[in-house]
Amino acid sequence: MKALGIAATGMMAQQTNVDVISNNIANANTTGFKTARASFTDLIYENLSREGAVTAEEGNTRPVGLDVGLGVQAVGTVRLNTQGGLTQTQNQFDLAIDGRGYFAVNLPDGDQAFTRDGSFRLSAEGQIVNGNGYEIDPGIVLPDNTTKIEIGDTGIVSAYVAEDPVPVEIGQLTLATFVNDAGMRPLGDNLLQATVASGDAIPSLPGDEGVGILRQGYLESSNVDIVRQITDLIQAQRAYEMNSKAISTADEMMSAANQIK
Repeated sequence: MKALGIAATGMMAQQTNVDVISNNIANANTTGFKTARASFTDLIYENLSREGAVTAEEGNTRPVGLDVGLGVQAVGTVRLNTQGGLTQTQNQFDLAIDGRGYFAVNLPDGDQAFTRDGSFRLSAEGQIVNGNGYEIDPGIVLPDNTTKIEIGDTGIVSAYVAEDPVPVEIGQLTLATFVNDAGMRPLGDNLLQATVASGDAIPSLPGDEGVGILRQGYLESSNVDIVRQITDLIQAQRAYEMNSKAISTADEMMSAANQIK
């Protein structure tokens, strides 16, 4: 009887499902977080009777086969890159992307990572950096005695220096887009990395066709739908319980068969 192994794969798959849902719920208030969904496929099938096999001398063929599946497996987590809500912060260094795109940041090892988290700060050298101190790319350095900065929808950064009422343009922020956003690898710390599956980053200017614009003084909220996540959690729990029940039933059937003399 294969039911024990089959149901066990179902329980392991639902454990993975619950882990993914739990991570979504835990990050419901994480800036720029995108909901993930576990993806599953059925395992190979044991073919006990081939469909189309000849069943009589007259040439009659079997209309269907007898195939017994061997269970289920988790094959990936799909990130749902829908737009999160924008929350006003009044902080001049906070930026939200309204539409497609990612900020690029330079990692200490020389690689680049990408993020939707626009809660930026100033380093001791006057550079705009993220919460981990990684410099945004392209780099923006504020002049000495800067009292205020303005960042336009298209990414142009201007600074007000000392008492001068006329702002000085000091840089241009860009965004990166990808052919397959879901193929990016999550690194933690609200960072993603390009992979072969995602394709190379495509540098773009905010406001270009198919690219979002920037909103200064706002942050993008998580796109987690708590009600949907709780519903999915209940469904995963019920599926886990049914697989557990299948194991109990198979065990009882095997015990009854062993008692037959």
